[in-house]
Amino acid sequence: MSELSRRTSGRSLQGVQVSASRRSGTTDELGPDEPERDGSDLLAALLDGMDAALCALDADGVVTHWNREAERILGWTAAEAVGRRGFAGWAVRTADAEEVEGRLMSAMQAPGRQVNEFALLTKDGGRVLVRTQSAAVLGPDGKPAGVYCAFSEVHAQIDLERSIALSEALFEDASWGVVLVDADLRPAVVNAHAARALGTGRTSVLGRPLGELLSQGVEELESALTHVLAEGAPPAPAEMWVSVRTPEGEKRRCWRSGFLRLASPLAEEPVPLGVGWLFQDVTEAKHTEQEAALLRFRANQLHRAARAAAECEDPGEAATVHLDFALAGFADYALIDRVAEGSAQDGEGPVRLVRAAATPAGAPGPSVLTGKAGLPVRYGEGHPALQCVERAGSVRSSAGAVAPEQAREWAVARQWPPESVHALCAVLRSRGRTLGVVTFLRGAGRNQFERADATYAEDVAVRIAMALDLEELVGRS
Repeated sequence: MSELSRRTSGRSLQGVQVSASRRSGTTDELGPDEPERDGSDLLAALLDGMDAALCALDADGVVTHWNREAERILGWTAAEAVGRRGFAGWAVRTADAEEVEGRLMSAMQAPGRQVNEFALLTKDGGRVLVRTQSAAVLGPDGKPAGVYCAFSEVHAQIDLERSIALSEALFEDASWGVVLVDADLRPAVVNAHAARALGTGRTSVLGRPLGELLSQGVEELESALTHVLAEGAPPAPAEMWVSVRTPEGEKRRCWRSGFLRLASPLAEEPVPLGVGWLFQDVTEAKHTEQEAALLRFRANQLHRAARAAAECEDPGEAATVHLDFALAGFADYALIDRVAEGSAQDGEGPVRLVRAAATPAGAPGPSVLTGKAGLPVRYGEGHPALQCVERAGSVRSSAGAVAPEQAREWAVARQWPPESVHALCAVLRSRGRTLGVVTFLRGAGRNQFERADATYAEDVAVRIAMALDLEELVGRS
């Protein structure tokens, strides 16, 4: 027998004692260089190479075969087992032997395989619960000539069944995405949840590059998969932002992902089969978490601004303190424009605005009080700041998705810094009067203002308006 033939059974046969048979009554040795004598040697080697314990009985109930796994489980060697009639007194308690042997031998008359569970005895007197599969062995004339019985310890069988059941459940009913990625980083198996998250069917995703499924976040995901193939599973889940291509367009999602390296249990050395990727969509939770963090930060900024403004002797300086604290993480530039006549009553006609304070354009720094000359700002009709004063409410404006030159022209035409792309105007109200407007501006690197931003701007505007109103009262006294 060649060396290759010896390894096909999953174990090396060098120096392995093969099963005894009733025909020989003894065990045979098959050395690495000994030629094959007959088919019984090959059969014995195959039986001993099995991972399941196996024994066979003839029509009279005499043990004819007993492999090495059976010896490992029960402790009885092939020489001790082969040739015995039945199991009574050695492999089975005498009281149970009749029932056990009867159920085993009944497989000779039953179609297919029969599954049973028995308590067998070990050589040292212990008991082992095993699960058996038995079936008839047919003779040359086609009639039952005996029965073979494959058995394994129940806990090992249950572990296997649990593993299979878990695998099937993950790919059918799991409430999170499960994807098996091969060594080429292409999906090999996808469960229903993952297919829905990827916006495609379970079969259409197989074998496709991840770049065809995701428009953003592919590099980060592939890097994680490559790392797992090389180094193993990371110690904790990772959160990844991706953009999924769907028939309705791209969707930005956050997936909390866990990774497992898959290796073949049949190989002598670990051979990576791919990566098991499990993920949950936590987009809504992340948005909620981000919003909560943002609210905490803004509330803290309002608190710090109030404490700092309380130490200012000049109310006008206190207004700029509120403005500077509000800018952090919120906007790039800010302006305060006051009504030229001091205040405007509700329902009054067009008003003129005078620049009162502004953050420096082009370089970071604190807001600067201006407008001592009282010259009105050249705002054109329909300007967002004028609309804000007229409505006594917040106004949002944006240049939109235009070329940089057009965005620059849009900002300059509104008397704002050229880098401005998004604007939010909040009215300054105190004691039932409109005192002016505060304008927050963002550049192209930021998102446009949303309703939550307007709420924060209104909170800041209330504090600025109180400071400006106090400044006016102090000036009159």
